Amino acid sequence: MITLLQSLKGIGWLCNAKSVRCFKMVRMCSESLRKTPLYDFHRSQEARMVDFAGWSMPVQYKDSHIASHLHTREHCSLFDVSHMLQSKVVGKDRVKFMESLIVGDIAELKENQGMLSLLTNEKGGVIDDLIVSQTSDGYLFVVSNAGCADKDSAHMKRKLAEFKAAGYDADLEFLERGLIAVQGPSTARVLQEGMSDDLSKLTFMSNAVMTVFGVPGCRVSRCGYTGEDGVEISVPIQRTVELVESLLKHSEVKLAGLGSRDSLRLEAGLCLYGNDIDETTTPVEATLMWTIGKRRRVAGDFPGASVILGQIKEKTKRKRVGLTSTGPPVRQHTPILNADGKKIGEVTSGCPSPCLKMNIAMGYVESQYSKAGTPLKVEVRKKIVDAVVSKMPFVPTKYYIVK
Repeated sequence: MITLLQSLKGIGWLCNAKSVRCFKMVRMCSESLRKTPLYDFHRSQEARMVDFAGWSMPVQYKDSHIASHLHTREHCSLFDVSHMLQSKVVGKDRVKFMESLIVGDIAELKENQGMLSLLTNEKGGVIDDLIVSQTSDGYLFVVSNAGCADKDSAHMKRKLAEFKAAGYDADLEFLERGLIAVQGPSTARVLQEGMSDDLSKLTFMSNAVMTVFGVPGCRVSRCGYTGEDGVEISVPIQRTVELVESLLKHSEVKLAGLGSRDSLRLEAGLCLYGNDIDETTTPVEATLMWTIGKRRRVAGDFPGASVILGQIKEKTKRKRVGLTSTGPPVRQHTPILNADGKKIGEVTSGCPSPCLKMNIAMGYVESQYSKAGTPLKVEVRKKIVDAVVSKMPFVPTKYYIVK
C-alpha cells in the first residue's frame, strides 16, 4: 500500500527533463514539508528528497534506481513508510464501526490477522485502500495512505460521531509512531537474528508485538508493497532511527526510496492510490472484488453496495488490465488504442521493468478488450506502439504463505 505524489502525480516523472525542474522546486520549498522520524538520517545518507503527499521523502540513495530495485528482489531493502497514517479503533462496537466504512469482513479476522480493504463512498468509489488488523490487545490497527490522511481522518471522525450518536461504543486514536518496511527474500533471515519471537510463526498478513533488535513494543506485520516476502514494523517514534541503524549493520540490507518502491509495486501488479484507483473507480472496475467479504456481499451493508453489487451482476464497461510493450516507456495518461486505432482507455501507471527488461503498465480499457493476450496499441509521444494485455502480477509474488 503507497500514496499518490499529490503535486507531481506519481513518480514516473523521475526520468524526464521536466522532473529536474520539479525536483529543484521541491528542494526550495522543503522547509514547509512534514518530516518523518528518519528525515535527518536520510539526509546523512545523501538521499535525494522529494515532496511526496506533503512529506519530505527519499526517492533515491547512492545506488541507482535499477540497482536498488534488483537488490530488493535478490536480497532485501529497507523503506521509510512513516508518512503513512497509523490509527487504532477501540470500543466494543469497533468491528461494526469499521465495517460501516469498508467492504471487508473484519468480523472474520482472527487475533493478530489483517486484511487489505477499501474505504468506499456511496457511489461505490474508492476513498482509500488500507490495511485493517484485528489485534490481541482489544483494538483494530489501521494503516492507510499518507496522501489520503486528511480526508480519511475527516471521513472517519464524521462517521464516528454519527455512530456514537446512535448509541454505539467505538473510538478512534491516531498514532505517532515510526513505520519501516523491510522487503526481499533475505528479510526473514536478517530479522530473525534480532527478534524476540520466531518469525516463521507470522504468515502473510498476520502480525505480532515483539522486541526487534532491542527495541520493545514493535508491531511486526508480515506484508508489504513489493510482491516479495517482507514485513512492516510499527516502532516507537523515538527509537525509529536506532532500529534502522541496527538493521543496516547487516550486509544484506540497503536503503531504498520511492523510485524503486514504485517500480517494485508495479511489477507486483499492485495499485497506487490516486493513479490506479480513486473515488471515480469502483472495486469491480479495478478488479479488486476479492476485497469484498462474502458475508458483506450477501448483506449488502457497505457504502456503495447497490452500485458495486450491481456491477458484479451486470458486468462493467471498463476494467483495469496489465499491459506489456517494447520501445519507448509507457507512462501515466498514455492513450490505449484498439487494433483500428480507436481510443479505448488510458494508462494509469507505467515504467520499464528492471526484472523483465520490457515496458509494463496498467490502465483501464473497455471490458471487451480486457482478456489476457488481446493485442492493443499505445500512443507514446505521438508514436503508435504495439502492446498486449497481460496477466498480473508481471513478476510472480513471493509472499510467505504456509499451505
